[in-house]
Amino acid sequence: MRVCAVAPFAPDDAAASADPRWQAHDILRLHRLEAFDNEPAWVRDAFSRAPFVVVRRAHVAPGFVAAGVRGVARNERYGTWARCDDIESVVKPEALLSASTRSADRRALPALVVLDALRRDSSSTLDAFAWGPTGSVGFELATFTPTVTSTSDLDLLIRTPNRFPCDEAQRLQAVLDSHAMRAGIRIDAQLETPAGGVALVEYASGKARVMARHASGPRLVADPWARVHAQAGL
Repeated sequence: MRVCAVAPFAPDDAAASADPRWQAHDILRLHRLEAFDNEPAWVRDAFSRAPFVVVRRAHVAPGFVAAGVRGVARNERYGTWARCDDIESVVKPEALLSASTRSADRRALPALVVLDALRRDSSSTLDAFAWGPTGSVGFELATFTPTVTSTSDLDLLIRTPNRFPCDEAQRLQAVLDSHAMRAGIRIDAQLETPAGGVALVEYASGKARVMARHASGPRLVADPWARVHAQAGL
């Protein structure tokens, strides 16, 4: 986030374990967005145009969710806080695989063409996971607000609650790279692991440690699934 509002709760009231109903990258429709001091001027216009926010990773207090507002410009990103009572509905990335834009012209944009190709590509192994688009593609499909451009990346979230072998990750990355090359755009896939969000390309590289994005902040981990396996006695 380029700018972030000061939390409307005491630090001692915040916890890393947020309400499980909302997860990072979920898109929430709000009937009200509370304003805070030093809010950028563009935020009210953006929210009136599309009353949606994207769940972000941060410590929160009960009754709140960490959220991000998207503006029109690439640098218009605002981290804020929404009250759970103001949430009308939630759309998860995996629910967007069956969604489509209302315009044929929009569907012809490279990022949306690639998403459609991945839906139909059985060689990608994505069908083995819950997965879906995030970023500009996810936002447009969820809100019907034109957000994708001809140069937009395709951002993906892949839920991997169980260990994902590195060799399988490498094969999946190769498939994504092939689609990206044909379309002339980037595909940025993130694995949602017990340790947080991990970039597929980084994990597939075989590094000894990878960066996991967590509510507590980014951290280097050797095994994003270690906690689950430890709890299971494996």
